[in-house]
Amino acid sequence: MKQSDNIIEIAKNTIDLQASAIAKLGNLIDSEFAEAVLHIYKASGRVIVTGIGKSANIATKIVATLNSTGTPAIFMHAADAIHGDLGTITEEDVVVCISKSGDTPEIKVLVPFIKSRGNKVIAITSNRDSFLGQRADYVMHAHVDREADPNNLAPTTSTTAQLVMGDAMAMALLDLRGFSSQDFAKFHPGGSLGKRLYLRVGDLSKNNLKPEVTASASVKDVIVEISEKMLGVTAVVDQGEILGVITDGDLRRMLIKEDNISKLTAKDIMSINPKQVREDAMAVSALEIMDKNDITQLLVVDEVGKYAGIVHIHDLTKEGII
Repeated sequence: MKQSDNIIEIAKNTIDLQASAIAKLGNLIDSEFAEAVLHIYKASGRVIVTGIGKSANIATKIVATLNSTGTPAIFMHAADAIHGDLGTITEEDVVVCISKSGDTPEIKVLVPFIKSRGNKVIAITSNRDSFLGQRADYVMHAHVDREADPNNLAPTTSTTAQLVMGDAMAMALLDLRGFSSQDFAKFHPGGSLGKRLYLRVGDLSKNNLKPEVTASASVKDVIVEISEKMLGVTAVVDQGEILGVITDGDLRRMLIKEDNISKLTAKDIMSINPKQVREDAMAVSALEIMDKNDITQLLVVDEVGKYAGIVHIHDLTKEGII
């Protein structure tokens, strides 16, 4: 067998093994899982997620998911916890402890201390009969038959199962809290996903110059206006009312078609009924209109339909909307 073929086979086997393990997790979601989620939902404190080794890495990701979907959470490394970081936990907090075996030395020291302080412990473990599984108030059973490692040693399938169980918990909490796309935007103001949910057309168009000419403007005036405002377009307006639009493409087509342009005006070369978007519309709506009509600029209007400016596809690209 070629070396490349062997690599492909190993990769596929790894994926198949983990996919099979994850598929079986659904059978382990039970009333105890629901009770654990409800306890977190009703708690007035935070979710403290802890673990050791690779489970600690998974814990940090679960914390990030919880925080971004409306459930306050912090990470506490199990080894650090038994050397002073237990002070992180307040009496209102719930502790989620992640461990495949549930029998690591750090877990055996940590869990009794947490319990003695009156905090509830939720275990995410592969072994219900372990020290952790027996002493936790709730168990989210993330059982796997074996690791993807042929030696059954390197945490692979087990950590994937832990991650998926954490995501299942976070999504259940998201639903209980009625966490909406608007809430998501508040938690992700700097990312492209968040911007799609909160950025409005007016937030972009206000940063652009506002090209406009009257219907009687000469071709020269139109060219100057488009060149100076640097958006490749100008609106043709009458007291704020949009009569039409002229793009640099319209100018090129006019020059090819007409030999004498000295007597032409903006009215003669403008396109009527141009595509428009309200300034209070979501920026992603402007992108949808541009994509549908294969254009790169849109005229922006205010709440009464008066000309308010231009939004360009470059504005959307700059903000990461595309």
